[in-house]
Amino acid sequence: MILSMKKQTNGEYQVNSNLEIDGQDKNNCPVTNTLRILRGKYKLPILELVKNNEVGRFGELRRKLDNVAQATLTMQLRELERDGIISRTAFAESPPRVEYALTQLGFSLLPVIEVLKAWNNQYCLAWPKL
Repeated sequence: MILSMKKQTNGEYQVNSNLEIDGQDKNNCPVTNTLRILRGKYKLPILELVKNNEVGRFGELRRKLDNVAQATLTMQLRELERDGIISRTAFAESPPRVEYALTQLGFSLLPVIEVLKAWNNQYCLAWPKL
């Protein structure tokens, strides 16, 4: 594995590796691939908000996520769409309207997230000092 450092626009550095090829890790580890899809500060909250079709528009998502930066939300939504977890529907209206919803694949991910939540609850009970 080759690691390199890439300077981000905010002055921080991000470690880049040659692990990812066409969105899949070279080692094809199912857990690593699943975590890659979920990786991102706002992806899980986005999925929580759109799973019941209660919130689906960009502005609503941004408000519910404490006014996350527009670029950050856009990036997270595009990644979820690229990975087939959410769908994006643009309506030809004035003003333009775009809505996001879980795909069938996205709905199949919800039980996995619930298992992770249950594990976290057990972990926090086992290690109350966290």
